[in-house]
Parts: sequence; structure tokens; C-alpha cells
Amino acid sequence: MPKRLNLPDSASVATPDAEGRLFAPSAARNAEAIVSLIGDVAGEMTGVALEIASGTGQHIAALAAALPGLHWQPSDIDAERRKSIDAYAASANLPNLSPAIALDATSPGWGAEHGGKSFICLANLLHLISTKEARILISEAAEALAPGGRLMIYGPFMRDEELTSAGDEAFHASLVSQDPEIGYKSDFDVVEWGLSSWLDYEDMVEMPANNLAIFWRKPG
Repeated sequence: MPKRLNLPDSASVATPDAEGRLFAPSAARNAEAIVSLIGDVAGEMTGVALEIASGTGQHIAALAAALPGLHWQPSDIDAERRKSIDAYAASANLPNLSPAIALDATSPGWGAEHGGKSFICLANLLHLISTKEARILISEAAEALAPGGRLMIYGPFMRDEELTSAGDEAFHASLVSQDPEIGYKSDFDVVEWGLSSWLDYEDMVEMPANNLAIFWRKPG
């Protein structure tokens, strides 16, 4: 079985409802912007889309509803989160949304086991894992993409090694104080990790709350 990531206490706050669905206010706040952006980029795509670290399931349910041309595969390392994802899927009752699978995206080798994906997305995880784990995640995602497939990573980043708001400085410091190996990654470093995995850089989009969305495309 995959290990459970030892995330900082401040990383995620989610409360359950009567149906077993976890609700995270942060996921609710950014869902509309993320779904709209992915709709612009992947709205005409077909095939299978993988969401890495689907968390509560709030995003994947909205994505499956908004982009019916893709069959959405949620995943998470944590069994409690997978139950929540499946509860959201049951409530949505969409034919293009599969049950969640167990996936540790920081573990080498998963990309070959989950190949052929048209689209892979990840939100709000890179700052909660180490640089080594982040590089593994990106290289394995590149392996899992079909030729012509796209990868999107969303979240808070440094801009050219600099933290650009007081809120980001405080959050980064709180993360590093709990685990010196984690914290914000620099945008240019992350772009380079994708290029090193033989992906073509496509775009970097400024998002609400000083977040970024970074896109790559697999040649072919």
C-alpha cells in the first residue's frame, strides 16, 4: 500500500458532511477559476484525464461536469480522501467520472503503470512535498502522458526565487518550520523540471490569490 504523506498541520482543513464528503474552503474558493482555466485549455480534448492528489473531491466533480469530453480519473494517497472523492462522485452521478484510485505520485514508476493520459492536473501539492519528490512527480507525470497530452500544475510558487507577498512569506515560513524539506518552489525551476522530462513548456498563467498554473505538452 502507498504511504500517507506527512503533510503539515496547516496544509489542509476539511470537514465532513453527513454523506461522507469532506469540504475544504480553500478548494471551494479556487474551484471556479481552475475549472474555467482547464476548460479553456482542455475543453476540446478527449481521452482520459488524471487528477493527482484529488483531495476532498471538490475539484474533480466540477471538472467532470464541465468537461464531458474527458473521462476523469481521480486519485489520492489517503484512504479517507478517496472515500470523500467517491462520495462526491456518487452525488454527481456522472458517466465520465471514475472511482478514486490509490496513487502516491511521489513514488518512482507509477507513470508507466498509468500511461496514455490525455490530460494530467495537480493542484496545491508541490509546496507540501520536497524538491526531490516534486521532480519525481513531474517526471512520472510526463511518462504517463500520451503523445500530445498536457500537464497542468497549479498552486503557490516563488517568482524567480522570490516570495512576492506577505501571506506567501508567512505560509512558506510555517511550512519550512514544520519540515525543512518542503515549501514553495520557484516557478522557473518547476518549468525546467518539466523540460528535463522532455515536455514542451506551453504557458504560465497568473491565478487568483497569487497562485500560478503552469502548462506543458508532451511532444507527438
